[in-house]
Amino acid sequence: MKIVIVGSGNVGYHLAALLVEEGHDIVVIDNHNETLEKLVEVLDIKGVHGNGSYLDVQMEADVPHADLVIAVAQRDEINMLCCLLAKKLGAKHTIARVRNLEYSRQLHLLSDELGLSMAINPELAAASEIARILKFPSALKIDTLAKGLVELVHFKLAKDNPLVENSLQEISGKFSHKILISAVERNGEVDMPTGSYVLQAGDKVHIVGKLEDITKFFKSLGLFIPKSKYVMIVGGGQIAFYLAQQILTMGMKVKIIENDRKRCMELCEFLPTATIINSDGTDQDVLMEEKLEGADSFIALTESDEANLIISMFAKSKGVAKVITKINRSKYMNVMQQMEIDSFISQQLITSNTIARYVRAMQNTEGSSVETLYKFVDDKAEAIEFIATGNTRHIYEHLKDLKLKKNLLIAALVRKNNVIIPDGNDKIIPGDNVIVVTTNKKLNDLDDIFAVRANKAAAKTKD
Repeated sequence: MKIVIVGSGNVGYHLAALLVEEGHDIVVIDNHNETLEKLVEVLDIKGVHGNGSYLDVQMEADVPHADLVIAVAQRDEINMLCCLLAKKLGAKHTIARVRNLEYSRQLHLLSDELGLSMAINPELAAASEIARILKFPSALKIDTLAKGLVELVHFKLAKDNPLVENSLQEISGKFSHKILISAVERNGEVDMPTGSYVLQAGDKVHIVGKLEDITKFFKSLGLFIPKSKYVMIVGGGQIAFYLAQQILTMGMKVKIIENDRKRCMELCEFLPTATIINSDGTDQDVLMEEKLEGADSFIALTESDEANLIISMFAKSKGVAKVITKINRSKYMNVMQQMEIDSFISQQLITSNTIARYVRAMQNTEGSSVETLYKFVDDKAEAIEFIATGNTRHIYEHLKDLKLKKNLLIAALVRKNNVIIPDGNDKIIPGDNVIVVTTNKKLNDLDDIFAVRANKAAAKTKD
């Protein structure tokens, strides 16, 4: 597809890199020439220097023939104007990043007039991801599929974890819970494990299943951490605001430490049941005075990656059970993993992956579209949710008889709100949500998971 991206900042760069890797024709517009030149040189794509909301700039980028225009410039107004103009010029689809709270509230009224196919609020999306983790602190990260019926839970094996030095077959024999270890990250590489695969200390394990079954599994391992009750947040920006709104309704106590007095007054007005402290949350003495050691969870949400890393390490050293850190620059991800920081959150990655999911869904061929897409392990692996249709190949055939592409696993089927962790005797039928975990890229349709086309027509009978 021909895709035009307005904005070459962190989100624009990561998004362009993702979409180039998937084979799309990418043009990037930005009025910061130095940033644009670096992106063009690294990714070998076309760049157009100028304001993306100007007619002549969009014409130079050939927006009238674009399948999709994605506006991720710094200002919401520019993004919305870019999409409005692009739609008028003939672009088929448009996506805008909109961060302002008031704009976000009005978008459902304005989407048709602006010609928006989708709008994304990165701060709200980041807050929602943190809230999911706080409900299940045992995990490093949680991704939700099939409208919340299935969870993809990521966690790391410590040396004393009872799963260490056990094969998946042995684990299956010891634990009867309906979960599936779908992928394992070891030394920066991703394995799609078979029954003989032996887990090792330090492995990052990715489990698929219903949350209640995953909870039982963690309890049986002695690793379950109850839902957070008292959450301390440093940094009172929009993520903190959205997050506090969500977790206060879950019954959690929230304390936000923010250095700007005016912002504290705003937070007090909009979050009357939260505790708002006007102080420097990057000061370790302040954290101790505010009873850091009594917190179940600590979340670093300042604008400084360095400050977030330092105070997160301090919170971890004081025994806080769950530490979550916001980062803006991807170069710090490896640093965080080496420092054993529990979980990190990146608005840029969330935004890029959400848009990538939409792009993948646009490409489906016969209706078995991409419903959900999550990238993990530095984009080396994907969890994809497809909807099976009557046109899907190999429906009603036993999974054990199917020839799938290498490094691909059918992790779960969701049928009429029932979650099935499949074995070889299960079948895909029309209407199923089919959840696939794979290191293969460019899977746009459920039919893409099969290695070869069958020599004879699939037996589409219910037996």
